[in-house]
Amino acid sequence: MAEKINVLLSEEEVGARIKAIGEQISKDYEGKQIHMICVLKGGTFFMCELAKRISVPVSLDFMAVSSYGGDTKSSGVVKIVKDLDEAIQGKDVLVVEDIVDSGRTLSYLLEMLRDRKPASLKLCTLLDKPDRRVIEVPVDYTGFQIPDEFVVGYGLDYDQKYRNLPYIGIVSFE
Repeated sequence: MAEKINVLLSEEEVGARIKAIGEQISKDYEGKQIHMICVLKGGTFFMCELAKRISVPVSLDFMAVSSYGGDTKSSGVVKIVKDLDEAIQGKDVLVVEDIVDSGRTLSYLLEMLRDRKPASLKLCTLLDKPDRRVIEVPVDYTGFQIPDEFVVGYGLDYDQKYRNLPYIGIVSFE
């Protein structure tokens, strides 16, 4: 089965939106330092671009959380693959995610992080798919709301492929 990729959001559209989100976060966190937590692997491209556009001090950490495996739909089983390297107690934490889909993974992750007593905890996602939501999660910063399509590019993958596309594309299977 071959995949075909159709552009949903161009590289220019994505770049402009990330710049705008970075400016808003910089205003909201003025006078503070943000501890950004990237949800691997998909969030890497977005977090790197976003961090470059935030004017307040940032520190970075990474978590790997899995609920997909090799499929195109969330399995609903959440697994911590890599935990944080640093404690977050008392820090202003911004979780950076590539996409909010069913909400299962992020609901679990945010609950776990809240238990670690950060000073604040917010969520920033490049893409939001509200039509797929099973569990509501509070998204503080959203790049784009998208339709219920399977998307790749800008860190998002299908079976570890297409992460390096500089745009967001819809996958169709032929």
